[in-house]
Amino acid sequence: MHTVVTRFAPSPTGFLHRGHAASALFAWRLAREAGGQFLLRIEDIDQQRCREEFVTAIVEDLTWLGIDWDGAIRVQSQHLPEYRARIEQLKTMGLLYPCFCTRKEIAAAFGAPHQVDAPYPGTCRSLPRSEIQRKMEGAASYAFRLDMAAALRHVQALRWYEDGQGWITAEPARFGDVVLARKDVPASYHLCVTHDDALQNVTLVTRGIDLKPLTDVQVLLCSLFHWPIPRYRHHPLLTDKNGRRLAKRGEAEALRTIRAGGTEASMLRDALLPDYSTAITLCP
Repeated sequence: MHTVVTRFAPSPTGFLHRGHAASALFAWRLAREAGGQFLLRIEDIDQQRCREEFVTAIVEDLTWLGIDWDGAIRVQSQHLPEYRARIEQLKTMGLLYPCFCTRKEIAAAFGAPHQVDAPYPGTCRSLPRSEIQRKMEGAASYAFRLDMAAALRHVQALRWYEDGQGWITAEPARFGDVVLARKDVPASYHLCVTHDDALQNVTLVTRGIDLKPLTDVQVLLCSLFHWPIPRYRHHPLLTDKNGRRLAKRGEAEALRTIRAGGTEASMLRDALLPDYSTAITLCP
């Protein structure tokens, strides 16, 4: 049997709610039942939205739930040079280019002004070096995009293993030239999470089903950097009485509010844990 290493990696942009508790308990119990390790990581690259009070609350809430973790808490903002080094590595490989387009301009290129999440059409991919330099000096903000076609030429066929489903072929090309860094942000979620999972020897990534599509891009990054590809297990999302997913920006009741209302941690654990089966299927 392989050593099972799972992790819970919240962003401190708000207080944890029941959905977070269920996800953390799921990963924690998988690790503990397998005699493995459970890690806690704080993903706080977005310094405009992340706040220290939420970091403190995360630790307090998990401790109240009875969740313990192995080793020190990894805080991403304390490791920015590591992410910058990976970005520089991709630049050296000729796989990153600066992009000065706004989301509105990208959508307009598709003739769909309201489609703000349209794949990038490659407008800046072949800009002359002189124009790139001029734009970088004058632009208030810009992004660094992965040249997807060039990146795919560096790797073999991509696939990843989903517990309960088997091998899945990764198709990162459908996302186009994804953003991996910005002028004011050293690296994107894609790069940071992939880097940290490899660095921390995470063998089983458990997270919400809403993040499953992003696995394609992360598997590509693993292959580009020659990092091991973990197994994945994407669980259902908790919803409210109207079927809407619980969210920090919505009206999801915070764990600290539940705790202040007198609810015992054991009661909440018993209510949440049965929602997710914890059977582990080992990758062949």
